[in-house]
Amino acid sequence: MTDRNKGILYMVLTSLFFALMAASVKLSGDLPTMEKVFFRNLVGFMTSGYLIYKSKESFKGNNTKLLLYRSIFGLIGIFFYFYAIDRLPLANAVVLNQMNPFFVLIFSFLFLGEIILKLQVAAIFIALTGVLFIVRPGFDYTVLPAVIGLLSAVFAAAAYTTVRHLRLTDSPQTIIFYFTGITTLTAIPFMIFGEFVVPNFFQFLALISVGVFATLAQFFMTHAYRYGEAGDLSIYSYGNTVFSIFIGIILWKELPDLLSFIGVACILLGAYLNYRAKQNPL
Repeated sequence: MTDRNKGILYMVLTSLFFALMAASVKLSGDLPTMEKVFFRNLVGFMTSGYLIYKSKESFKGNNTKLLLYRSIFGLIGIFFYFYAIDRLPLANAVVLNQMNPFFVLIFSFLFLGEIILKLQVAAIFIALTGVLFIVRPGFDYTVLPAVIGLLSAVFAAAAYTTVRHLRLTDSPQTIIFYFTGITTLTAIPFMIFGEFVVPNFFQFLALISVGVFATLAQFFMTHAYRYGEAGDLSIYSYGNTVFSIFIGIILWKELPDLLSFIGVACILLGAYLNYRAKQNPL
């Protein structure tokens, strides 16, 4: 198997485990969102801490300021994402969160001086059109969760943009350690002061699965980028949406309506155009 094919395989596995993570969040039921955030990051916190200890790296990191910014943006993004998952069809929540690469383009242009190609501009507008089909602005009760789902992509993009700079100063395990550590510790006071519900056995298994699947997804993503270039692999990360559609249909009979299908198709088309722009920058 070539390195490129290995990279594609690992990215598809990344998408699968992120979809399973989102499904586990939904399966955990009506537990407080911050409790779900705690369990999502606890496994990653312990795993990254162990890797840093084993490699004898410093736990402090180098660029503490940006590590904190990345962690805060990531915390808000995860909270909003889980909130949306609990209140929207799984595929809609996932695809709204997967708008984050388009916001990364915008933030990288504004704050890092990176160029946005003409085809990428078209991709952004097509993807945003898809968002309108999914959100359908109005007075329907699903609008607020949909807007929050989109905001989860904005904050995720802010976190990823920060990571683009942190890659020059800190290792992946240090970045993950800060993010998972701060989010885990931040969730504890919320759970102590009223945001904790004792889960039943099934909910506890679902919560543990959230952390395990998220950690496995991070692991496979790290390996994917070891074997392939980010621009070549980015399109396969949208397998998360496809997997989520099928999981939603199987577990909750969430067959997307026509407008949602059009919205998902627009966002996937935007993702493909963004992918083509990276392959053929001229």
